[in-house]
Amino acid sequence: MEDPLPLTSESLRKLGFLTIGLFDAADPRQGHESTLGIIELGERLGFDSAWVRHRHLQYGISSPIAVLAAASQRTSRIELGTAVIPLSWENPLRLAEDLATVDILSGGRLNPGVSVGPPMHYERVKEALYPDTSDVEDFSYNRVKRLLDFVRGVPASDLRGMEGFEVFSDRVQPHAQGLGRRMWYGGGSLRSAQWAGEHGMNFLTSSVVKAEESEDFTEIQLSHIRAFRAHHPDGDRARVSQGLVVIPTDSASPEQRAKYQEYARKRTPRTATPQGPARMMFAPDLVGSAEEIAERLYANAAFREIDEVAFALPFTFEHDDYVQILTDMATKLGPALGWSPTS
Repeated sequence: MEDPLPLTSESLRKLGFLTIGLFDAADPRQGHESTLGIIELGERLGFDSAWVRHRHLQYGISSPIAVLAAASQRTSRIELGTAVIPLSWENPLRLAEDLATVDILSGGRLNPGVSVGPPMHYERVKEALYPDTSDVEDFSYNRVKRLLDFVRGVPASDLRGMEGFEVFSDRVQPHAQGLGRRMWYGGGSLRSAQWAGEHGMNFLTSSVVKAEESEDFTEIQLSHIRAFRAHHPDGDRARVSQGLVVIPTDSASPEQRAKYQEYARKRTPRTATPQGPARMMFAPDLVGSAEEIAERLYANAAFREIDEVAFALPFTFEHDDYVQILTDMATKLGPALGWSPTS
């Protein structure tokens, strides 16, 4: 006999959302203001967290830390995250300084998510990015470890104390107490899940995973969650956030519903089989009423293992669409999953 589906009384503890922050090249401010407005709306609706994606040489947020610094001054409660910063584009020491600064400005609300691996289209960008060191840059997990050490207060130099009229610290300043426990790794492979657990990070699992030992998306994602917790000092209490694309339609207009369904229809073929040389698997977008989506989520074995989500907003919709989707998430879908908004 199959296990019964969880009841809604088994609460979703944290409800968040993720946005890419697209903008028009001719008027980039409007797109950035839209993103900040969406984050402010998320706080008013009681969401626990708002996350921004990271895009380089595209028309999406290229500097999430700067955007979240602005968001930190327009909000007072909602947690602010990145999903994710590709560390191959970053200097870990400088990034640690930026993260700590924004965490201090936000009052301890920053949740940085990172990943590693060579930059996308590296052969085309390496001369601009690393003109002198492109062939020796280390894009392994060591880059994450360096960032973790700096954020957590491991010395960055042997210079400390007074030198003339200046005072030096041997560790990154400002030091943001607690930020080290709020570092997330965005992983789509079994090895990434294990590594994140071994190094005491939190784990972001999204709508994309690698087909390594299976071609069933949910089965793969579930194995990652369990491997992460098996290798984490906190075991089953280790934090995991799931980030599927979820589009509730309860208050959507007929035109919006048609647009959402067409968006999902065009993306569905890629969910059938592994894609590309890396054999990436994509989860289907969840479109429908809050009740329908909740039923599909409760049937998802990976969802039943977690109590935090950061539902991903579609890339190419309009501001009013995001307002409708977020409002339905907070007022319809969240409660259907047992979640209560934060006042």
